Amino acid sequence: MAFWWPLIVLALAYAICRLLLMLIPPNVPSIEVDASDVLDDGSQTKENSYIYIPRKGKLTQSDKVQCYEPATMKYLGYFPALTPDEVKEHVAQARKAQKEWAKSTFRQRRQFLRVLLKYIIEHQELICEISSRDTGKTMVDASLGEIMTTCEKITWLLSEGEKWLKPEYRSNGRSMLHKRAKVEFHPLGVIGAIVSWNYPFHNIFNPMLAAVFSGNGAVIKVSEHASWSGCFYLRIIQAALAAVGAPDNLVHVITGFAETGQALVSSVDKIIFVGSPGVGRMIMEKAAETLIPVTLELGGKDAFIVCEDVDVNKVVQVAVRGALQSSGQNCAGAERFYVHRDIYPTFVAQIVKLIKSISVGPPLAGRYDMGAICMQEHADKLQNLVNDAVEKGAEIIGRGSFGHLGEDAVDQFFPPTVIVNVNHTMKLMQEEAFGPIIPIMKFSSDEEVVKLANDSNYGLGCAVFSGNQKRAINIASQIHCGVAAINDFASSYMCQSLPFGGVKHSGFGRFAGVEGLRACCLVKSVVEDRWWPYIKTVIPKPIQYPVPENGFEFQESLVETLYGMNVWDRLRALINVLKILSEPNSAPSTMKRR
Repeated sequence: MAFWWPLIVLALAYAICRLLLMLIPPNVPSIEVDASDVLDDGSQTKENSYIYIPRKGKLTQSDKVQCYEPATMKYLGYFPALTPDEVKEHVAQARKAQKEWAKSTFRQRRQFLRVLLKYIIEHQELICEISSRDTGKTMVDASLGEIMTTCEKITWLLSEGEKWLKPEYRSNGRSMLHKRAKVEFHPLGVIGAIVSWNYPFHNIFNPMLAAVFSGNGAVIKVSEHASWSGCFYLRIIQAALAAVGAPDNLVHVITGFAETGQALVSSVDKIIFVGSPGVGRMIMEKAAETLIPVTLELGGKDAFIVCEDVDVNKVVQVAVRGALQSSGQNCAGAERFYVHRDIYPTFVAQIVKLIKSISVGPPLAGRYDMGAICMQEHADKLQNLVNDAVEKGAEIIGRGSFGHLGEDAVDQFFPPTVIVNVNHTMKLMQEEAFGPIIPIMKFSSDEEVVKLANDSNYGLGCAVFSGNQKRAINIASQIHCGVAAINDFASSYMCQSLPFGGVKHSGFGRFAGVEGLRACCLVKSVVEDRWWPYIKTVIPKPIQYPVPENGFEFQESLVETLYGMNVWDRLRALINVLKILSEPNSAPSTMKRR
């Protein structure tokens, strides 16, 4: 017993010291970011706050990216559509800064993360309001999708990032017992990202955090639908980098259209793209010219499966959040609902009741559950999907209200809509809607619902609900997708230790987690002498040039010594190896080639 007491005392002392260290706040400097030009304080003049009237049809590419609030059409300003030469200059600046940043310590990189985290926590309302104004989402949706996910990523990187970027030692195998094998992770250079509009804050910070923490520079092209907020968020990043002494120009946010994005792909060392499958194919074609690695996250048509043994009241709330998250601008959102026929009437009735209570309107003008849809004319696309379903036999049984929207309201609002009697012949069940539509289909067995869920060109995520967790896990394991949530929705994304991405038309490659962090690195395999300089690699005489006659016999016995199927065969082969080594040098081989 006396032996254990010192160990117990040491363990207690260590635990107390760790606790005390946790209670001492880290010394993190505050940063100031000028937000005077993005705050809507009511003092704007008519000249700089007029109503923007976009042209109908395909977005016209020009030398300017026009920015406006989709909920009110209030004009926000414009940013330049960069030319290919201008994009290359941004990348060149980032590349120069990266060479210096690659020498930074993990301590400096962690301090950068802490500075960002402090600013985000202290300015949540500002960040969410800017995101809301630029995309039409509500403040709650902005907090859930922008703030929490970004804070979780930062916290995970602070806790585990260095661990996963340090050299990782691997087994050296039987033939290399005298060696030490490891994997090193070096920065690639400049990571390029082309991100979507639905989460303008998180979609910038997500690739930037992984790139910068792993020693890279980053150049991020923001969507032409969310450039205003993206250019403000760059100020936060630049201020945090300056606070820790990072080189200027390490991170860039660029604006423009397709030409700008193509130039970025041609200039960087890796590209991350978040968007549609069609554009994803063009990204791959362009990346093939320079043979750079590509990560594609191309959306989804996620299945939301509800078995008959669930608590319907609880699942309905999750279902609506899954379908309508981000003000109807789904990101990996639930788009296909499969409900067991035994609870189908109850589930449908409750979800219709909840949907009818949801109010749609300008998110900053009152207590609205949903705001505007960001992209021009997207409401028309959603209505066409609904019309196609109705023409093929589907039925609309519930819609949300439009609040105080008048007849002269802009056409970028779409009410949350519940549709039943749907099937897989309808476009609504096959094409990504990216909107607040809940199509509900019955199923009778686990085998049937797995077949239905896999009947899609997409494979991003799924959510399975059952009172029997083993049953839910079994169903989810059979669905061909990249992420799965059991008795929850989108919970995997809040676990930033996990990789995120899909299969099929949902793309490939992963961001987030260990896999996403290391995907920003040159992965280098290294083998070194374990006991240098005392034991070095020496080529055995039987296989030195010129090769003697017994060279192959030696090699054959050596292979069996190392990899033979049983110990006796290996011992017998070892004896032969030693015998050959002890023999005087044999004459060079005179064997003729066959």
